[in-house]
Amino acid sequence: MSEFVENNELEEVKEEVKAEPMTSMEDALDSVLDIKIGDVVKGDVLAFDDNQVRVALKESGGLEGVIPRNELSAAPFEELTDVVNIGDEIEVVVIKPIKDKENGNYLVSKKRVDAKKVWAELQEKFENKEIITAPVKDVVKGGLVVDCGVRGFVPASMVENHFVDDFAPYKGQTMDFAIVEIDPNENRLILSHKEIAKKEEEAKRGEVLANLEEGSVVEGKVARLTNFGAFIDLGGVDGLVHISRIAHQHIAKPGDVLTIGDTVKVKVLSVDQEAVRVSLSIKDTLEGPWDNIEEKAPQGAVLSGTVKRLTNFGAFVEVFPGVEGLVHISQIAHEHIATPQEKLEEGQEIEVKVLSVDPTEQRLSLSIKALLEKPEGMETEAPAPKKESAPRPRKQHNKVSNQNTTAYSDSSESGFTLADMLGDAFSGLNTEE
Repeated sequence: MSEFVENNELEEVKEEVKAEPMTSMEDALDSVLDIKIGDVVKGDVLAFDDNQVRVALKESGGLEGVIPRNELSAAPFEELTDVVNIGDEIEVVVIKPIKDKENGNYLVSKKRVDAKKVWAELQEKFENKEIITAPVKDVVKGGLVVDCGVRGFVPASMVENHFVDDFAPYKGQTMDFAIVEIDPNENRLILSHKEIAKKEEEAKRGEVLANLEEGSVVEGKVARLTNFGAFIDLGGVDGLVHISRIAHQHIAKPGDVLTIGDTVKVKVLSVDQEAVRVSLSIKDTLEGPWDNIEEKAPQGAVLSGTVKRLTNFGAFVEVFPGVEGLVHISQIAHEHIATPQEKLEEGQEIEVKVLSVDPTEQRLSLSIKALLEKPEGMETEAPAPKKESAPRPRKQHNKVSNQNTTAYSDSSESGFTLADMLGDAFSGLNTEE
């Protein structure tokens, strides 16, 4: 009985052994992939062959794929090992079968699988309105080429919030971009930096405005010149220096003293944060024309100047920018002259001698005659009477001539008194008559 049982068990074991190989073969056949063009499959890196990578395609029954160098990665690389190494498991897409089976069974691409993943990520970021960061790979005629794992393009009008003349400096820069348009099927990716730049400028402008205080002196660069003034870039905010606040002396146009790109010191006159308007002055940071005038034009000094204005009582001569002195008609020549125009004309360059200087009243008395040789035979002039001894006109003479009216007008503008302008006009008057 026991012998019968043993024989039956032995037969069962034999049947099991016979059945096992058949089951394994069926499973193996079922597990072999039916590879078609366009399929994404996994593979193990086997070897490097010249500029190709050999890959064992998993679950393919021993089939191999070949990745050409140009299908390995979209990013620049020098060596194949910069991208993959032997033993790495990678995903590839099947491009086409290879006729020469000795070099592998299929031509496959890793770059296209990577690009597909990138497109999917970009699509998600586009839908979520996310900002992406990527390097500028190249500069072309119409804008910038950006490497986002796939090729992105930034039209010239979408690079900045202002006009850009030269895009060359952008090459190699890493910048933030918004996705404007995306179409993976057409490999179309349009990006923009303009709105991001606008928001950055607004934030920077707000910060600069908040730190500007009226009366403070800051540095800036001349950004633009107009016929009415100069715009100074204060680091994100442009302030205006009116033409009257550029220099102490009169200037015809801002370009006479300023150049775009100049670094200048300016005083903040006013700040309007709501209107984003800043008024500035260069003049208020410069030494005044009358500062240290006693050192620049001491009594007895001989100076060169330009005749700026001629009046009936003398000539106003500019000896320094913004500094004019009066040459009384009696100090123009040794001989008597009826009007300054007999000897001088506006714009004429002359030499003058300083007779007196008053920095408080900002007055400078000058003489041309003191530098001229006295003609022979001319009698020595009597010394001019002191101002306080000069007689006053009688009350009944209340009519003022046109010439005197002009004198009063010029005296209020120049700082010179009527006595300064009249000079020795009353030196021969007999007060008793």
